[in-house]
Amino acid sequence: MHKSGFVNIIGNPNAGKSTLINLLVGEKISIINAKAQTTRHRIMGIVNDKDFQIIYSDTPGLLKPAYKLQEGMMRFVDNALQDADLFLLVVDINEKELNDEKILEILKNTSTPVFVLLNKVDTSRANKTEEMLVYWKGLLPNAEVFLISALHHFNIEVVKEKIIKMLPEHPPFFPKEDNEITDKTERFLVSEIIREKVLDLYHKEIPYSTEIVMVEFKEKEKLFSIRAEIRVERDSQKGIIIGHRGEALKKLGTIAREEIETFLGKKVFLDLHVKVDKNWRNEEQKLKRYGYWT
Repeated sequence: MHKSGFVNIIGNPNAGKSTLINLLVGEKISIINAKAQTTRHRIMGIVNDKDFQIIYSDTPGLLKPAYKLQEGMMRFVDNALQDADLFLLVVDINEKELNDEKILEILKNTSTPVFVLLNKVDTSRANKTEEMLVYWKGLLPNAEVFLISALHHFNIEVVKEKIIKMLPEHPPFFPKEDNEITDKTERFLVSEIIREKVLDLYHKEIPYSTEIVMVEFKEKEKLFSIRAEIRVERDSQKGIIIGHRGEALKKLGTIAREEIETFLGKKVFLDLHVKVDKNWRNEEQKLKRYGYWT
């Protein structure tokens, strides 16, 4: 008997979904930052064992779209609601509601199993933890509710075992012999590393107005040659990314290159440029080109 299924992770921004999927997969496939809306795409992580295959999906945090990019992000969530064999609803233990009420209604009425993972239990007082446990059990009576801390790995092994038990009998969806851990390419993951460093180093609207476009990604004998463009919406944003005498861009390139080298296991020549692509977050054609709109 072989088990296989799609385990789709949903929840508000900053609930800890990306930290959780990286932990469940055992590798960093989804970037992490304290800023909201870090995850923009649906990113799958594949875990294989002799008797099972789990396909986890990280999804963008639930929100009410303010522009077309966010509409595209919520479409990824909608897709994840269609093909799940198990939902993992990740909730910050200090929160009592989801940003999208219709998601809650879907989870109340679905025939698909639901696990509610009350995350960041390490940040909550004991009496508050018990209160939230009772609250979410009452809100989603058909779900199993777990207390976890993805950051501190608390109760994760228990959740893993429960997930395996819930998987349906099915052949693998992805060839096991390929040993792939994600549906995303190295090229995509490298662009996400660069975007993660933008999130780390810049503030206010800059990270949300930025897209990374890979221009060149070549593996040579001794190194990878990578050229990427950092697209922003306004000239003033371009100036901030570059910084005085190019110092900010140089710092970004250095810390991004170091992590990319660790990820690829090889020396990297990284060439970054900044370009203005006006209003890209609200134009469908541009969003199609960047993979956010179909």
